[in-house]
Amino acid sequence: MSTSDTRGKTPSPSAMPAEIERAVEAAQAKKAVDLVVLDLRSLNGFTDYFLICSGQNQRQVKAIAEAVEESLARSHRKPAHIEGSGRADWILLDYFDFVVHIFNPDTRAFYGLERLWGSAERLEVVDVDRRPPVKAERD
Repeated sequence: MSTSDTRGKTPSPSAMPAEIERAVEAAQAKKAVDLVVLDLRSLNGFTDYFLICSGQNQRQVKAIAEAVEESLARSHRKPAHIEGSGRADWILLDYFDFVVHIFNPDTRAFYGLERLWGSAERLEVVDVDRRPPVKAERD
């Protein structure tokens, strides 16, 4: 088998699934801050990934959650469970293989998910505004 043959191999541990990238982009479009993606696969957790981010107030937390939900719905993904949308201190969108956590800053600091899941691999989240421009293909 050649070294370039990838059949039967699992994806790179640091590769972020496209659905999570879409969720990140939707959160960034609503000015979410402190975005972190944790890869939990090696920890045998109840899900594969966490996307954790913050909004500055309840209105922004709700707007981020709605944007993520709408973005993923366009690719026919709906959360299996939603929690926290009433108070909007912490909204959880459970998509089974990944969970999106959207916090206000005080609640995020109190629960410290990044600390609790500290042994998980952190995946790089590139700020949409800082991505290199995509070159247009010529005919």
